[in-house]
Amino acid sequence: MAGQEEIAVTKGSFLVASPHLRDPNFCQTVVLICEHGSGGSLGLVVNRRTEHHIMDVLPQTSGLHERAGLVYSGGPVQKDNLLILHRVGRAVPESQPIFDGVCLGGDLTALEEVSSEGEQTDLVRVYMGYAGWAPGQLQFELSGGSWIVLPADLRLVFARDPHQMWANVMRSLGLNFTLYATMPPDPHMN
Repeated sequence: MAGQEEIAVTKGSFLVASPHLRDPNFCQTVVLICEHGSGGSLGLVVNRRTEHHIMDVLPQTSGLHERAGLVYSGGPVQKDNLLILHRVGRAVPESQPIFDGVCLGGDLTALEEVSSEGEQTDLVRVYMGYAGWAPGQLQFELSGGSWIVLPADLRLVFARDPHQMWANVMRSLGLNFTLYATMPPDPHMN
């Protein structure tokens, strides 16, 4: 909109779906931005857990089975690709830092080794697919009010109950957003 300041999105930001975003791929989602620049943006939907266990999709990676548990749906793009988000005690070669010690990807063998030897505080999540935006696309969606930009929160990225994450964020925003916290994914079901 004219005269309105451009909303800053950076690597390590959350995109929280506005209550008015009806796209079924992103309705009531919280997306962690992992890459953002002139070439576009890449993020992971952090609050859509699937019923697939990591053993179903990566049976050969025994070091990650206990740490990762269930696989998440990271977004609608390349759903057959797996991405691993982690915060572990040692550096993982080739991983990309996102925020607060949280990294994306890296050498799978090294990550398995770190996970199998790791600390109780190590955190690992596996995602099928990702969310992607072409250059300018995300800014267009932001200007249309589709997303609320917030700093990422480590507790939310690795939340035990991701299904309540969007509602909890809505409540934390206060004001009119609190009303949306109880909104069903399809408002026509209300």
